[in-house]
Amino acid sequence: MSSPVVFIDGDQGTTGLQIHERLRDRTDLRLFTLAAAERKDPRCRAQAINACDIAILCLPDAAAREAVDAIVNPAVRVIDASSAHRTQPDWTYGFPEMTQGQAERIANARRVTNPGCYPTGAIGLLRPLLQAGLIPGDYPVSIHAVSGYSGRGRAGVEEHEGQGAVNAPAYQVYGLALAHKHPPEIQLHAGLAQRPIFVPAYGAFRQGIVLTVPLALRLLPPGVDGAALHACLARHYADAAHVRVVPLDESCALQHLDPQALNATNDMHLSVFPNAEHGHVLLSAVFDNLGKGASGAAVQNLDLMLTRQ
Repeated sequence: MSSPVVFIDGDQGTTGLQIHERLRDRTDLRLFTLAAAERKDPRCRAQAINACDIAILCLPDAAAREAVDAIVNPAVRVIDASSAHRTQPDWTYGFPEMTQGQAERIANARRVTNPGCYPTGAIGLLRPLLQAGLIPGDYPVSIHAVSGYSGRGRAGVEEHEGQGAVNAPAYQVYGLALAHKHPPEIQLHAGLAQRPIFVPAYGAFRQGIVLTVPLALRLLPPGVDGAALHACLARHYADAAHVRVVPLDESCALQHLDPQALNATNDMHLSVFPNAEHGHVLLSAVFDNLGKGASGAAVQNLDLMLTRQ
């Protein structure tokens, strides 16, 4: 039996380059990309996507939709790393650890939508707690996250690594109109009844994310405290290979969170920081925006899908 053909459409962007890097030495699959002269040729792209077993789309949203529309071969399976299909009911959400049975659903899916980088952390923290009833569905959730500049794609890399890098900002908060594309994805897959407030930022480091969610205990069900929230997350991710819930004593000893701590891995660390005196709890997620937040997640989903190829 021949090895499955994996086609990366958009292998020159930040996500595509890292996926290619992670797959290029594999012998259990045949990796295919288009030559530079063919990348913008619709006919060449359509031929390539219909000739592969699994296509990984690392494209802008509109181009990703066009690529999917070009598929006429019913055997072709797709992992879409764009945000084009993340809230579509006929696409399987590619977060294997999100809920029981999700890895199996991904393995059997024809269409998988890779989670967004920020939503990976937010959903990873919130969904188990909402499912367990420890956070009400109508809780007024606010999320703050800082990503490395590669989260902006080539524009961010050029700003910080190109000729004008000396003038690049050290830190910038954006999405000030509170209309970022990620809240609908977070709301749907976390199970929130209303849109969360999401405030993102970029720092002057290449990759990595720290995402935090503050909670007021007075707005949670009676008896819910930091220990209960931590225990719920620890149970949910007990068997997860790529998600670690940091023990309470270990997290309470921390003085800061390093967004780059898990760079070049597909891992995510979740922490709970309780303050009983003030009735507050801070939830945090640390992971690589190009690892668990993008290319690492795509390869994890690919490996699940290859078990059913």
